Amino acid sequence: MTQSKTDHPGFDRRMSKDEINAYPVKRWTGRISVVRNRAGLSAAMDRLGGQSLLGFDTETRPAYRKGESYLPSLLQLACDDEVFIFQLKHLGLAGPLRTILSDPAIIKAGVSLDYDILELKKLAPFKAAGFMGLGKLARKAGIKNHGLRGLAAVLLGIRIAKGAQTSNWSKDVLTPQQILYAATDAWVGRRLYLALEAL
Repeated sequence: MTQSKTDHPGFDRRMSKDEINAYPVKRWTGRISVVRNRAGLSAAMDRLGGQSLLGFDTETRPAYRKGESYLPSLLQLACDDEVFIFQLKHLGLAGPLRTILSDPAIIKAGVSLDYDILELKKLAPFKAAGFMGLGKLARKAGIKNHGLRGLAAVLLGIRIAKGAQTSNWSKDVLTPQQILYAATDAWVGRRLYLALEAL
C-alpha cells in the first residue's frame, strides 16, 4: 500500500535505519528469466519489445583490494509481470540490450543511474536515453530518503533484504538467493517510479 505524505516520516525528515528495518521484507514473487545465451536474449527481446516502463539495475562483483575493479556482471530489467536478468559475462552488452538502453520511448527507472550507465559503456558504447533517476524524482516530491531501500520503506511500506548485495555476481551460475535479490531490486525500481508518478 502506498503511503501518504501526512502519515510517514520520510517526508518531514529522513527515515532512520531502525525505522526502515521495522518494515516487513518483501521480494519479487513473479517470473524471473536468467538470460545467458542468444536464444534467451531473443526470447527476452520479444517480451520487452512492447514495454514503455522498465525497472533497471545492475550488479557488479565487489572489489576488496586497492586498484581492483570489475565490469558489471548483470543487467536487470523488470516489466510488470517478469524480471529479466542478463548475464553480461556470457552475452556482453549485446546490440538488442544497447537498443533498449538507447530508446527514449522506454523509461528505465532506477537509482545511481549515472554510475551504472558509465560502467555499462565500458562494455560497449551506446547513447543512453529514457533513464529516470528515482533519487531526483524523490527530491522533487520532497522525500528525504533517496536510496532504493529508503524509498521502498517511505513509498511502499516494505523493506528490501540486502543479504546478497556483496556476493560474487560474476559466478558462472547464480544462486537462487542472488537471482531473487537481483530481480527484487529491478522490480522495486519500477514500483517506485509508479508510486512517485502517483504523487
